[in-house]
Amino acid sequence: QRGEKFVKYIKENFTNDKVSFVDTKDLGHKDLIYDDSSAQEAIERFKKENVDAVFIVNCNFGNEEAAADIAKALGKPVLLWAPLDDEYYESGMRPTDSQCGLFGVSRQMQRFHIPFSHLPCCRVDSQEFKNGFESFVRVTCMVKNFSGLRIGQVGIRPTPFYSVIWNEGELMEKFGIKIIPINFALIEQRMNDVLNEKPAQMQEIADYIRKNYTMDDLTPQYVERMAAMVVMYKNLFKEFNLDAISAECWTATPIMFDGLAPCTSYGILNDMGYLVSCESDIHAILTMILLKCATLGEGKPLFGEFTVRHPENKNAELLWHCGPFPLSQKAESGVDSDARLVNQRSWFRAKDGKYTVARIDQESGNYMILPLVADTTKGPQTHGTYIWAEFDDLQKVEDRLMEGPYIHHFVEMAGDYKKEIKEFCKYYKNLSVDTFIE
Repeated sequence: QRGEKFVKYIKENFTNDKVSFVDTKDLGHKDLIYDDSSAQEAIERFKKENVDAVFIVNCNFGNEEAAADIAKALGKPVLLWAPLDDEYYESGMRPTDSQCGLFGVSRQMQRFHIPFSHLPCCRVDSQEFKNGFESFVRVTCMVKNFSGLRIGQVGIRPTPFYSVIWNEGELMEKFGIKIIPINFALIEQRMNDVLNEKPAQMQEIADYIRKNYTMDDLTPQYVERMAAMVVMYKNLFKEFNLDAISAECWTATPIMFDGLAPCTSYGILNDMGYLVSCESDIHAILTMILLKCATLGEGKPLFGEFTVRHPENKNAELLWHCGPFPLSQKAESGVDSDARLVNQRSWFRAKDGKYTVARIDQESGNYMILPLVADTTKGPQTHGTYIWAEFDDLQKVEDRLMEGPYIHHFVEMAGDYKKEIKEFCKYYKNLSVDTFIE
């Protein structure tokens, strides 16, 4: 009965358009999994339903063997939780030892080398439970979507940018990530197809640009081509079954298309749910994907690089790029919040608030992610798309970036997902979290 009460509450309060549950109804002894036989029944049901994670609720002392067998067989993220033991009899006896048994379950997980997450021992209707469970859901989304990615590589890296080189073979071997090369001859052909056919979608995007941006004298002649590039990239996602694209931008695109800059088109695509990273930075697009998954697909990652220090605040930094931020992330007020297009490039400051600032990179095959958290602060108005971000100790951050394996390209996501990034790395032995800055 205790377990039924918890399962009922969890399903009623946490089922939504992104989360559903497969329980152990009619398995084991009154829905309880407690031995080899019932564990196998649960494994078969969970595999059939293709679950993305396993939530083990230790209603009493529990059965560590069954818990580990299920987790090992499924190979999915595992969440352990023991509800608060809060019932005591007048005789001095107690009916449950849930937390006590959880230590046995966790030790069995360790012996099997099974990574797991856990919630504090608490009441199911507490805010502590809600926060912890929802955080685990975000981690599950990150784990589910990161492996087996198909990343389109449009063009080659800018010639002077050795800093963005990547190892295609390692990405496939370590993470199952496939890089799909798309050369600029094909890009030119697909772009011309859109311009010649002039689909209705292209006109809608051109109207959107004219409506939402104040343009300088140089930009109007490019609006149709900017819209065509958005449509062309959307078509690439479908044609090559891509999860994201990393593109060469500021050298080849203007040459191929008579001065066209792709920056604003990337921002429009971001708002539509299509991620494109600038300057052929594969590691940046992987970070963008990871942070978007941390928001269950709702957030819009920003590609803002470490650019200059604040002239007065020693812990503030300009996180900037030439114009690829999505318009939905524009600040709501301020002289630098108006959306402008200056020679096709977006100029505006992004929203105020707390941001996760992170980057995946590697050195000699060792892949790491550095997760930082910063709050926006006031700073000088500048061109392009940007935020001024204040860190606890910017000098420590600078030292870490200088010592590597990181470069100036970082990704920002509104909200604090540092905890989720750390937890995610438990489930990817080939990616470690950088805890140098705490």
